[in-house]
Amino acid sequence: MIHEITPFKQLLKRLHVARGNFHYQGDLYRPSDNLATLAGRIEPHLARCFPNASFAIQTQKFAGGRKITAEILDWPEDLTGRDAQEAAQVAIRDQMERFGTTRTNPLQDFWSCSFYCEARIGQVYWSALAKRNGLKNPVDAIVSLAAFKKRVKAGDALKLVDAPAGHRAIGTTRTITKVRSGDLILEGKSYLGFPRASAFACDGKFVRISIGSEYEPDAHLLYEWIVQKAA
Repeated sequence: MIHEITPFKQLLKRLHVARGNFHYQGDLYRPSDNLATLAGRIEPHLARCFPNASFAIQTQKFAGGRKITAEILDWPEDLTGRDAQEAAQVAIRDQMERFGTTRTNPLQDFWSCSFYCEARIGQVYWSALAKRNGLKNPVDAIVSLAAFKKRVKAGDALKLVDAPAGHRAIGTTRTITKVRSGDLILEGKSYLGFPRASAFACDGKFVRISIGSEYEPDAHLLYEWIVQKAA
Protein backbone atom coordinates (compact mmCIF):
# COMPACT_ATOMS: atom_id res chain seq x y z
CA MET A 1 0.00 0.00 0.00
CA ILE A 2 1.31 3.44 -0.89
CA HIS A 3 0.90 6.04 1.87
CA GLU A 4 0.49 9.47 0.39
CA ILE A 5 2.02 12.34 2.33
CA THR A 6 -0.81 14.83 2.14
CA PRO A 7 -0.62 18.45 3.30
CA PHE A 8 -2.89 17.48 6.19
CA LYS A 9 -0.47 14.73 7.31
CA GLN A 10 2.43 17.18 7.03
CA LEU A 11 0.53 19.58 9.27
CA LEU A 12 -0.10 16.82 11.83
CA LYS A 13 3.63 15.98 11.80
CA ARG A 14 4.59 19.60 12.43
CA LEU A 15 2.07 19.84 15.26
CA HIS A 16 3.47 16.63 16.80
CA VAL A 17 7.03 17.97 16.67
CA ALA A 18 5.96 21.30 18.17
CA ARG A 19 3.88 19.75 20.94
CA GLY A 20 5.44 20.30 24.34
CA ASN A 21 7.79 23.08 23.27
CA PHE A 22 8.06 26.04 25.60
CA HIS A 23 10.07 29.23 25.19
CA TYR A 24 10.23 32.14 27.61
CA GLN A 25 12.39 35.25 27.43
CA GLY A 26 12.20 37.75 30.26
CA ASP A 27 11.75 41.44 29.57
CA LEU A 28 15.03 42.18 31.41
CA TYR A 29 17.08 39.50 29.64
CA ARG A 30 20.45 40.54 28.18
CA PRO A 31 22.36 37.77 26.37
CA SER A 32 25.74 39.42 26.96
CA ASP A 33 25.55 39.36 30.79
CA ASN A 34 28.11 37.22 32.58
CA LEU A 35 27.22 35.70 35.94
CA ALA A 36 28.66 38.52 38.06
CA THR A 37 26.91 41.19 35.98
CA LEU A 38 23.64 39.27 36.13
CA ALA A 39 23.80 38.91 39.91
CA GLY A 40 24.68 42.59 40.19
CA ARG A 41 21.53 43.51 38.27
CA ILE A 42 19.24 41.12 40.14
CA GLU A 43 20.22 42.23 43.65
CA PRO A 44 19.08 45.89 43.38
CA HIS A 45 16.02 44.81 41.39
CA LEU A 46 14.86 42.58 44.26
CA ALA A 47 15.55 45.42 46.71
CA ARG A 48 13.24 47.68 44.68
CA CYS A 49 10.53 45.04 44.33
CA PHE A 50 10.64 44.03 48.01
CA PRO A 51 11.76 47.17 49.88
CA ASN A 52 10.97 45.75 53.33
CA ALA A 53 12.99 42.58 52.77
CA SER A 54 16.70 41.87 52.53
CA PHE A 55 18.61 39.25 50.57
CA ALA A 56 22.02 37.69 50.11
CA ILE A 57 22.77 36.84 46.48
CA GLN A 58 24.95 33.81 45.81
CA THR A 59 26.28 32.59 42.47
CA GLN A 60 27.44 29.17 41.36
CA LYS A 61 28.93 27.67 38.19
CA PHE A 62 28.79 23.96 37.44
CA ALA A 63 29.01 21.59 34.49
CA GLY A 64 25.33 21.95 33.62
CA GLY A 65 25.21 25.73 33.69
CA ARG A 66 25.09 28.50 36.24
CA LYS A 67 22.84 29.38 39.17
CA ILE A 68 21.83 32.41 41.21
CA THR A 69 20.32 31.96 44.67
CA ALA A 70 18.49 34.68 46.57
CA GLU A 71 18.65 33.86 50.27
CA ILE A 72 15.97 35.62 52.30
CA LEU A 73 17.59 37.32 55.29
CA ASP A 74 14.54 39.28 56.39
CA TRP A 75 10.92 39.46 55.23
CA PRO A 76 8.09 41.66 56.48
CA GLU A 77 5.64 38.77 56.96
CA ASP A 78 5.89 35.66 59.12
CA LEU A 79 7.08 32.80 56.93
CA THR A 80 6.48 30.06 59.45
CA GLY A 81 3.59 28.58 57.46
CA ARG A 82 4.29 26.50 54.37
CA ASP A 83 1.86 28.53 52.21
CA ALA A 84 3.56 31.79 53.19
CA GLN A 85 6.99 30.33 52.38
CA GLU A 86 5.87 29.15 48.95
CA ALA A 87 4.21 32.48 48.13
CA ALA A 88 7.37 34.43 49.00
CA GLN A 89 9.68 32.10 47.10
CA VAL A 90 7.47 32.13 44.00
CA ALA A 91 7.25 35.94 44.04
CA ILE A 92 11.05 36.23 44.23
CA ARG A 93 11.69 33.64 41.52
CA ASP A 94 9.20 35.38 39.24
CA GLN A 95 11.28 38.54 39.45
CA MET A 96 14.57 36.69 38.96
CA GLU A 97 13.26 34.87 35.90
CA ARG A 98 12.63 38.20 34.17
CA PHE A 99 16.42 38.34 33.64
CA GLY A 100 16.63 34.99 31.85
CA THR A 101 15.45 32.87 28.97
CA THR A 102 14.27 29.25 28.93
CA ARG A 103 13.62 26.67 26.24
CA THR A 104 12.17 23.33 27.23
CA ASN A 105 10.22 20.33 25.99
CA PRO A 106 9.27 17.93 28.80
CA LEU A 107 8.12 15.32 26.28
CA GLN A 108 11.63 15.19 24.87
CA ASP A 109 13.36 15.58 28.26
CA PHE A 110 14.94 18.79 27.04
CA TRP A 111 15.74 21.85 29.16
CA SER A 112 17.94 24.83 28.38
CA CYS A 113 18.06 28.09 30.29
CA SER A 114 20.40 31.06 30.61
CA PHE A 115 20.66 30.44 34.38
CA TYR A 116 18.94 28.49 37.14
CA CYS A 117 17.45 30.47 40.00
CA GLU A 118 16.42 29.63 43.53
CA ALA A 119 14.85 31.56 46.40
CA ARG A 120 15.39 30.07 49.82
CA ILE A 121 14.83 31.13 53.41
CA GLY A 122 18.13 31.54 55.21
CA GLN A 123 18.85 30.73 58.83
CA VAL A 124 19.40 34.45 59.37
CA TYR A 125 15.69 35.03 58.65
CA TRP A 126 14.65 32.72 61.47
CA SER A 127 16.99 34.58 63.83
CA ALA A 128 15.41 37.89 62.81
CA LEU A 129 11.91 36.45 63.32
CA ALA A 130 12.87 35.18 66.77
CA LYS A 131 14.14 38.64 67.74
CA ARG A 132 10.85 40.21 66.69
CA ASN A 133 8.92 37.65 68.72
CA GLY A 134 11.19 37.91 71.78
CA LEU A 135 14.30 35.87 72.47
CA LYS A 136 14.89 33.30 75.18
CA ASN A 137 18.26 33.82 76.89
CA PRO A 138 18.99 37.18 75.27
CA VAL A 139 22.65 38.25 75.25
CA ASP A 140 23.81 41.80 74.66
CA ALA A 141 25.98 42.06 71.54
CA ILE A 142 28.91 43.82 73.20
CA VAL A 143 31.73 41.71 71.73
CA SER A 144 31.44 41.34 67.95
CA LEU A 145 32.22 38.07 66.22
CA ALA A 146 35.40 39.56 64.75
CA ALA A 147 36.52 40.73 68.19
CA PHE A 148 35.65 37.38 69.76
CA LYS A 149 37.82 35.57 67.21
CA LYS A 150 40.76 37.76 68.24
CA ARG A 151 40.19 37.42 71.97
CA VAL A 152 39.34 33.73 72.39
CA LYS A 153 42.42 31.59 72.97
CA ALA A 154 43.40 27.96 73.20
CA GLY A 155 43.04 27.03 76.87
CA ASP A 156 39.76 28.91 77.28
CA ALA A 157 36.67 26.77 77.82
CA LEU A 158 33.03 26.81 76.74
CA LYS A 159 30.25 25.48 78.94
CA LEU A 160 26.99 24.69 77.14
CA VAL A 161 24.33 26.29 79.33
CA ASP A 162 21.27 25.89 77.10
CA ALA A 163 20.38 24.32 73.76
CA PRO A 164 17.36 22.88 71.95
CA ALA A 165 15.50 20.18 73.84
CA GLY A 166 17.21 16.82 73.79
CA HIS A 167 20.74 18.15 73.30
CA ARG A 168 23.00 15.69 75.12
CA ALA A 169 25.84 18.09 75.85
CA ILE A 170 23.97 20.59 78.04
CA GLY A 171 26.06 21.26 81.15
CA THR A 172 29.25 19.99 79.51
CA THR A 173 32.41 22.11 79.66
CA ARG A 174 35.00 21.64 76.91
CA THR A 175 38.41 23.24 76.67
CA ILE A 176 39.34 24.95 73.41
CA THR A 177 42.43 23.32 71.95
CA LYS A 178 42.79 25.41 68.80
CA VAL A 179 41.31 28.55 67.27
CA ARG A 180 40.96 28.56 63.48
CA SER A 181 39.52 31.11 61.08
CA GLY A 182 36.25 29.25 60.67
CA ASP A 183 35.83 27.32 63.89
CA LEU A 184 37.05 26.33 67.34
CA ILE A 185 38.53 22.88 67.98
CA LEU A 186 37.34 21.54 71.33
CA GLU A 187 38.65 18.69 73.42
CA GLY A 188 37.08 15.35 72.62
CA LYS A 189 37.65 15.82 68.88
CA SER A 190 34.67 18.10 68.44
CA TYR A 191 34.48 21.56 66.94
CA LEU A 192 32.25 24.63 66.95
CA GLY A 193 31.84 26.45 63.67
CA PHE A 194 31.59 30.23 63.70
CA PRO A 195 28.16 31.45 62.52
CA ARG A 196 27.36 34.54 60.54
CA ALA A 197 27.85 37.74 62.50
CA SER A 198 24.08 38.32 62.63
CA ALA A 199 23.59 34.97 64.41
CA PHE A 200 26.24 35.69 67.05
CA ALA A 201 25.97 37.63 70.31
CA CYS A 202 28.50 37.89 73.13
CA ASP A 203 28.57 40.11 76.21
CA GLY A 204 32.02 39.01 77.35
CA LYS A 205 30.72 36.18 79.52
CA PHE A 206 28.02 34.41 77.52
CA VAL A 207 27.99 33.49 73.84
CA ARG A 208 24.67 33.00 72.06
CA ILE A 209 24.61 31.36 68.61
CA SER A 210 21.28 31.32 66.76
CA ILE A 211 20.51 28.09 64.89
CA GLY A 212 16.80 28.66 64.29
CA SER A 213 14.69 27.01 61.60
CA GLU A 214 11.09 27.09 60.44
CA TYR A 215 10.29 24.51 63.12
CA GLU A 216 11.94 26.40 65.99
CA PRO A 217 12.88 29.98 65.00
CA ASP A 218 14.45 30.77 68.40
CA ALA A 219 16.63 27.64 68.58
CA HIS A 220 20.07 28.59 69.86
CA LEU A 221 23.17 27.48 71.70
CA LEU A 222 24.08 29.38 74.87
CA TYR A 223 27.65 29.03 76.13
CA GLU A 224 29.45 30.40 79.12
CA TRP A 225 32.88 31.59 77.99
CA ILE A 226 35.45 30.69 80.64
CA VAL A 227 38.65 32.60 79.98
CA GLN A 228 41.84 30.88 81.03
CA LYS A 229 43.47 32.69 83.92
CA ALA A 230 46.86 34.16 83.24
CA ALA A 231 49.71 32.23 84.82
